[in-house]
Amino acid sequence: MSKKLLVMDNRPRVLSAVTARPAISVATLALACSFLTGCNTINAIPVWRVPGEILATERKNDFIDISLLRLRQDPPRVYLLGPGDVLGVYVKGVLGNEEELPPVHFPEDSNRAPAIGYPVPVREDGTLALPIVDPIEVEGMSLVEATQAVRNAYTYPRQIIKEGEEQIIVTLIQERKIRVQVIREESGGVADVGKRGTGFVVDLPIYENDLLHALNQTGGMPGTDAKNEVMIYRGMYDDSLSADAILNDLCQSQCQDQCVDPCFCDERPIPDPPYVRRIPLRYNPAHPPTFTKEDIILNEGDIVIIRSRDKETFFTGGLLPGGEHPLPRDKDLDIIGAIAIAKGPLGNGMNGISAIGGSGGGGGFGGGGGGRQACPPTEAIIVRDLPCGGSIAMKVDLKRALENRSERILIKPGDMIILRYTLCEEITNTALSLFQINYLLGSGLNR
Repeated sequence: MSKKLLVMDNRPRVLSAVTARPAISVATLALACSFLTGCNTINAIPVWRVPGEILATERKNDFIDISLLRLRQDPPRVYLLGPGDVLGVYVKGVLGNEEELPPVHFPEDSNRAPAIGYPVPVREDGTLALPIVDPIEVEGMSLVEATQAVRNAYTYPRQIIKEGEEQIIVTLIQERKIRVQVIREESGGVADVGKRGTGFVVDLPIYENDLLHALNQTGGMPGTDAKNEVMIYRGMYDDSLSADAILNDLCQSQCQDQCVDPCFCDERPIPDPPYVRRIPLRYNPAHPPTFTKEDIILNEGDIVIIRSRDKETFFTGGLLPGGEHPLPRDKDLDIIGAIAIAKGPLGNGMNGISAIGGSGGGGGFGGGGGGRQACPPTEAIIVRDLPCGGSIAMKVDLKRALENRSERILIKPGDMIILRYTLCEEITNTALSLFQINYLLGSGLNR
């Protein structure tokens, strides 16, 4: 009986000894945590101290879509003839027998009426070659004017057909076309930005040989996985070769010893070659585009290119799932939105005692198992490349950014976002986690 009482008296002492050791471990590990965190600290500049030229200042939210009327040419009042047109010509007794009716040609599309007459092309010098008479100049004429020109050729100065007895018909069988190439580097969807490289050879009827018709025939306006501009290449092979030589000389003249890439020592972009024209599809109303109607009219051999946005991405790491994410095309993305896209923590949805107790679906304080910490990470590091090949690390206090819009730095292509705990948050989470383990261990020994 006395032996049993002795064991019962010793039990609280044993429990007291067991609970004392983890208490010492909490302080020890918390101190070790502070040393380890200090060893791995990234030296970063607070975002409010970063020069404005490094931050993204132009906001996409202020941009508006360009009017589609600026992408097409004005339709003409009447069709004017030119080289490449195929006319239907009937001259009774000269081009066609008197006993036969003139042939009728039905167009492939339903936009034009049937044409009457024998096919005669307008030659490259703008003339018609008809029997007996000299070549007839018809370039720049309407069909009515061309009919009168043919009538005059057969009645004056030589009266091949008696005036008043002539039966002459001039119609349009096939309008001339402009052949261009359209290359679209769009991907299957914005979630997987990449180059698909689809190409088209398009024959555009004259007066429809503009950028809007070329886009409509090859899939419509560019999607959100393509850049908000269209590039038009004009010129020949020698023009491109000369531009490459000029660009090489420009890069060599701008070379500086401290720069990694001599072509990008200056923040000013390299000018486009003279044979390239950029047509923006969205623009800042304060800076309207300056291209003219002649710029969007396509000529024979032009190349229309829609570039992919495969380089407009940002990267995540640290407490965020590592990966590469596409930037929105038509709206701004700040640090808060970028963390949300990467499915990172932005507060734990709890406060006060519920956070310490680990309730609310997070499963307590477990680390690495998807558990929710009492103190969520509130420090983000943005590593951004500089024009001369270096980089800068900028520190953002997410608590201040949630309350102050000016602290929400805009994300640029190529940025690396690292989410991490502050020193205080790491110590607090480690201490509370060990406290929870100690509490559970003590409860188990009590039972």
